Amino acid sequence: MAINKLGVETVPVLVGPVSYLLLSKLAKGVDKSFDLLSLLPKVIPIYNAAYAGLESTLSGLNVLVETYFADVPAEAYKTLTSLKGVTAFGFDLIRGTKTIDLIKSSFPKGKYLFAGVVDGRNIWANDLAASLITLQSLEGVVGKDKLVVSTSCSLLHTAVDLVNETKLDAEIKSWLAFAAQKVVEVDALAKALAGQKNESFFSANAAALSSRRSSPRVTNESVQKAAAALKGSDHRRATEVSTRLDAQQKKLNLPILPTTTIGSFPQTVELRRVRREYKAKKISEEDYVKAIKEEIKKVVDIQEDLDIDVLVHGEPERNDMVEYFGEQLSGFAFTANGWVQSYGSRCVKPPIIYGDVSRPKPMTVFWSSTAQSMTKRPMKGMLTGPVTILNWFFVRNDQPRHETCYQIALAIKDEVEDLEKGGIGVIQIDEAALREGLPLRKAEHSFYLDWAVHSFRITNCGVQDSTQIHTHMCYSNFNDNIHSIIDMDADVITIENSRSDEKLLSVFREGVKYGAGIGPRVYDIHSPRIASTDEIADRINKMLAVLEQNILWVNPDCGLKTRKYTEVKPALKNMVHAAKLIRSQLASAK
Repeated sequence: MAINKLGVETVPVLVGPVSYLLLSKLAKGVDKSFDLLSLLPKVIPIYNAAYAGLESTLSGLNVLVETYFADVPAEAYKTLTSLKGVTAFGFDLIRGTKTIDLIKSSFPKGKYLFAGVVDGRNIWANDLAASLITLQSLEGVVGKDKLVVSTSCSLLHTAVDLVNETKLDAEIKSWLAFAAQKVVEVDALAKALAGQKNESFFSANAAALSSRRSSPRVTNESVQKAAAALKGSDHRRATEVSTRLDAQQKKLNLPILPTTTIGSFPQTVELRRVRREYKAKKISEEDYVKAIKEEIKKVVDIQEDLDIDVLVHGEPERNDMVEYFGEQLSGFAFTANGWVQSYGSRCVKPPIIYGDVSRPKPMTVFWSSTAQSMTKRPMKGMLTGPVTILNWFFVRNDQPRHETCYQIALAIKDEVEDLEKGGIGVIQIDEAALREGLPLRKAEHSFYLDWAVHSFRITNCGVQDSTQIHTHMCYSNFNDNIHSIIDMDADVITIENSRSDEKLLSVFREGVKYGAGIGPRVYDIHSPRIASTDEIADRINKMLAVLEQNILWVNPDCGLKTRKYTEVKPALKNMVHAAKLIRSQLASAK
């Protein structure tokens, strides 16, 4: 291998054949009952060839089978550890605490154990003393020379190096460990296990953990009480969705197949410059507000000219749909260089939730009310939901995730109710990342979906019947979870459909009844290609084949911030024309 010639020893990593197949998607036209694992006989010879090539290159081969992100079930553990030709087994002992008991009860003699005691999926400093105790207990089971200290998984999921964070609060910084620091933690634990414990390093770690536990900036008693008071209620709105939709139609007076967009409009170079200069204090707040108001007026005028029914303000004041809210909520910290890979070449910089979450003051009311004052048409208030904020942030690990989510939900609830008081009659609470938080084990899906859906309902349970609550979901292969989505009890939901060959619609063809408003999205904003009026009309007709016309909305695939106005305007023009065309056809058919 080329890197070995440079004198660097590496471990080649391959996704195992079972994981490779189970992570695959069925090709178009393949029956959904198809067993992916039936392809194993065809895949294994390819792996055999790969292993043979590696063995000849490396002058020998020791196989480490690594598992992570969850406990290994007892039967799977038994099968795994009985594999022949395997030198070592690695386990995530952060999210797989029950696996420790399996190891202690039975571990193959003579095999190496890679003990994943340092969390590779978060940014918190390890409890070195507790990890050392765990390692010492395992050492007695597998043997001193067969225990390897490891991270729980790859370090792909955490930021690179804390040393780059020169502006981060010193106390909060002492609680953290990025990838470089996690490597140091692994090394310190390995040396301590070998009798070379760095007492000063362990003492500093203990002091940092103690500081975090006792810091007043972590705990907010009023937030804790409010979250505790949530128990005993499922926080549903008082009336059924059909009754609410009637009240909303009387107020909004929308046509059938109402048109709207998802939220953001193009973020131009000039707009980014204004935000950047305001943040750097190069322009005054007065000049900043003036510039943002001008951008909102431009976006409102474009939508009115296109004859869109429910408008958005375009979100020109926002750098990001989650960071914007984190910057205005308590309990959050932000890095300068804490980038992690999202997918492909796209990287994100997740904020950090380090303490109890509350909303010190309104976050969006001024901008939404300003936009509503510019038009007589309904203006959507735009919020990011609690589950998406949770799933797209680095989350505190000193309390269950659902407790943190409930705290965020209460903060968003305050904002929803202030938007309503400010004259906003349509409020969209995005849950783009609801599905991303699903646990690996299907047996754990129900608990996650219960508290995730409950968190969403908390945000809007107090609004009037005439206030219309929308939600929006991205990356949404939601067919398996459609009943949980219905249980969210939103008045209108927009779910990705344009890039999935209308797979979502198959749920309704199979008899699932949905009585709320729904916008399966009629064109793909991720492409610069502009869908024609006829193409969009064809999509709408496909939707009408399985959905009632009085609940169907017409909207794009997602927010428009990544597109250019030269793409957005004609695409929205075609979308509105298609909706009007189908309305006319439906009226003629009566």
